[in-house]
Amino acid sequence: MAKKVLVPIADGTEEIEAVCIVDTLRRAGAEVTVASVSGSLQITASRGVKIVADAFIAECSDKAYDLVVLPGGMPGATNLRDSKELAEILKHQQQQGRLYGAICASPAVVFEHHGLIGTHKATCYPSFAKELQNPADSPVVVDGTLVTSQGPGTAIEFALKLVELLFDKAKTAEIAKAMLVR
Repeated sequence: MAKKVLVPIADGTEEIEAVCIVDTLRRAGAEVTVASVSGSLQITASRGVKIVADAFIAECSDKAYDLVVLPGGMPGATNLRDSKELAEILKHQQQQGRLYGAICASPAVVFEHHGLIGTHKATCYPSFAKELQNPADSPVVVDGTLVTSQGPGTAIEFALKLVELLFDKAKTAEIAKAMLVR
């Protein structure tokens, strides 16, 4: 059975992070749903790229996911933070002991705001690190079911770590080789 992944997006989402996460996880065989928290399925990302979601976040609230993972970007992270539906999905994901992750501004802006990090180690875009209770200066940090990363330049490493956690190291090596990641 395919692993189910939810990737919420909003106006202002960092496009490199969003597309890298979705693409890498789909290459691995995950069933990825891109969900808009905005009033339209099409969002305008942080650098003007248009991305069309598969569904609205409200359509995803009653489904179970193996992973819920947030791209960053500003004001994308703020827009994700302000979605009540997404906040409930994330809290449920954490309570169920399932994987949840975020990159760039989203660990600080979304997860910290909603109390989803606590004393876990986490990383984020360096200028937001002071907002984390237990910051780690590493490209990707895994602490329990929480997975965080720093930004656009760490997006492939982050996405491959998500593949490893959802599948295994062999699948990760296969996908990294096909993507020419060294």
